[in-house]
Amino acid sequence: MDVTFINPPQTNSKYKFIGVVAPPLGISYMAAVLEENGYNVNIIDASALEMTWEDLEEELKGNTPQVVAITALTPTIGQANKTAQIAKKTCPQATVVMGGYHPTFNHQELLKTDYVDVVVMGEGEYTMLELVQTLENDGDLSQVRGIALEDQVNPPRPLITDMDSLPFPARHLLPMDHYKMLNMKTGMATMITSRGCPMQCSFCASAALHGPKLRLRSPENVVDEMEHLVRDHHVGTIAFMDDTFTLNHRRVEVICDEIQKRNLNVFWGCTARVDTLSGELLEKMRESGCITLFLGVESADQQMLDSTNKNITIEKIRQAFKLSRKHKIRTIASVVLGMPGDTKDSIKRTVKFVRELNPSYAVFSLATPYPGTRFYKESFEKNLIKVKDWSKYTLISPVLETVDCSLEELRKLQYKAFRNFYLRPGYIIRQAWMDGPILLKTIAGVIREVI
Repeated sequence: MDVTFINPPQTNSKYKFIGVVAPPLGISYMAAVLEENGYNVNIIDASALEMTWEDLEEELKGNTPQVVAITALTPTIGQANKTAQIAKKTCPQATVVMGGYHPTFNHQELLKTDYVDVVVMGEGEYTMLELVQTLENDGDLSQVRGIALEDQVNPPRPLITDMDSLPFPARHLLPMDHYKMLNMKTGMATMITSRGCPMQCSFCASAALHGPKLRLRSPENVVDEMEHLVRDHHVGTIAFMDDTFTLNHRRVEVICDEIQKRNLNVFWGCTARVDTLSGELLEKMRESGCITLFLGVESADQQMLDSTNKNITIEKIRQAFKLSRKHKIRTIASVVLGMPGDTKDSIKRTVKFVRELNPSYAVFSLATPYPGTRFYKESFEKNLIKVKDWSKYTLISPVLETVDCSLEELRKLQYKAFRNFYLRPGYIIRQAWMDGPILLKTIAGVIREVI
């Protein structure tokens, strides 16, 4: 049985405008599991390849798979639906499957259509395997755990506990030369070394999907994959996409030691909570190749941080950026503007606070309630959501109003935040000395996106 996975054509990736084009790891993991079990698999990353709808249709005509599986996020669900329609038209005998964050929490709306046959909910590796095996043997789909059908929702599949049991993502099926981070041309790859997050921030869709229990890959398994990327794919930069890579200090230290033990010549970056960093840990990370930290700042208002269940303090935020500068690690400050309770004044204080932190880069996102999160549930129940068009859920378009900010006012405040951060002469000189042309491309992308 032939299976084709598709990452739909898309232009509204939430990080593309700052020069990040990342591989679709979810479908790459599922493809690897299917290959391991003897199936013929193909991946079409239409987003990275910047395919048109006509390109995608022609590509499918050349494959004629029996199963077409499409991944979708909330802002890309429109593109995913159009992809499913093209798949049904081009491969009418194929079973069309959809999965990812948005389908997991909104399967009802998808199964009402005549072009989506099955929705895979939650972690999809072994659900997809059982689904394909059942289809191949003309079995009973009602017995496949972790899927939703038009007339029923099957019991959920237990989360994967042994993370080392998963094969490495099937990157040989991806256009690896099309991925980049902060516009860097060096070969780039992403990795996931854990799933689940005990912090459970109210706005985090990843934590909602993968649950509160932290499930870790072993340090040796992690560095095995890094070595594979360097050796077989000539990767020079790796981004760890875990919800919080630095939660377990000892594990990070062992990973750093193993990188140095194997003499891996690779740069890497990761997400980190500000309350998980220390000078000793950052020194070890830097020595093993860490060059970038993605840090959640969110707000300069302690009450706002508490209400979103961030469980961090303003002082911890200051300390994390100070330590990162001391150890010469590039920082990306992630900020959320326009949460319920935010005002014009609190937003302005947050923007000022970020400038004081002096990060290398900053992303000023607008509060966006994604399905499946506590933030969405509360916003829906309180009738705070003003925009129902999923394509606007990009973190750039406002969908919520605050107590004294209209949607248009939030858009203007976001634009001013980006402009006032990136168009400072002192900042441009400092960062251009460090990053050169990368900075200019990033600034240009930001300005184009938010104007």
